[in-house]
Amino acid sequence: MKETRFFYVPDVADGGELPADEAAHVLKVLRLKAGDELLLTDGCGHISRAEITLASGHHCQYRLIETQTVLPQWQGRVHLAIAPTKMNERMEWLAEKATEVGVDELSFLNCRYSERRVLKTDRIRKIVVAAAKQSHKAYMPAVGDLTTFRQFVSEHAAGHRYIAHCYEEVPRVNLFEQICALQPGDDALVMIGPEGDFSIDEVREAVAAGYVSVDLGKSRLRTETAGLSAVMMMQLAKQINHLAPSQQL
Repeated sequence: MKETRFFYVPDVADGGELPADEAAHVLKVLRLKAGDELLLTDGCGHISRAEITLASGHHCQYRLIETQTVLPQWQGRVHLAIAPTKMNERMEWLAEKATEVGVDELSFLNCRYSERRVLKTDRIRKIVVAAAKQSHKAYMPAVGDLTTFRQFVSEHAAGHRYIAHCYEEVPRVNLFEQICALQPGDDALVMIGPEGDFSIDEVREAVAAGYVSVDLGKSRLRTETAGLSAVMMMQLAKQINHLAPSQQL
């Protein structure tokens, strides 16, 4: 059975024509034609089955057949804030894989020891959109612009917040154990530093602001590996918390 392709149409309920980039993919790459069906997502929890009514030139028009509202598998948001690596490709890889695993928001931090202080977030957003479509996500992760460490900490002053680091002089607890103790609807935010780690002053500033000092286990991880590990831990813990007690291991 041929797979039905996913396409991202933010205003799917309002318009009857695909955005230009999606239309180009439909017409020039997939070579679909009138009568073929598509699955459209608005990134806000709605998936619509649609039929192409016009495939001509640069335009692809459709009619909606049915729309379903997809409820999140669990309440509560998964938020990763990370300092970009020197190589853009590693952050692009992280954005793609974190989206596939399941993340609600990606933020980028400009820290004292950051290797990169400029980031093309527009490209990151395109990668996130492609990954969300490929993995059939009904919800599109939010991607924030690069923000200074201090500004980010001050703007995120509520909820369950964690800062992962490697300093022995600041007591740490295990992130996975912490996340497993949350209620199913709780949000979780984890900050990951650059290759040189956060500065110890940054760690102390975050802890003073209410962030919990955590580690990700015994191994020393690269920045993008640590970021993906944090997302996977949050997702796994939330799925465990979502199960009824009789279903848990």
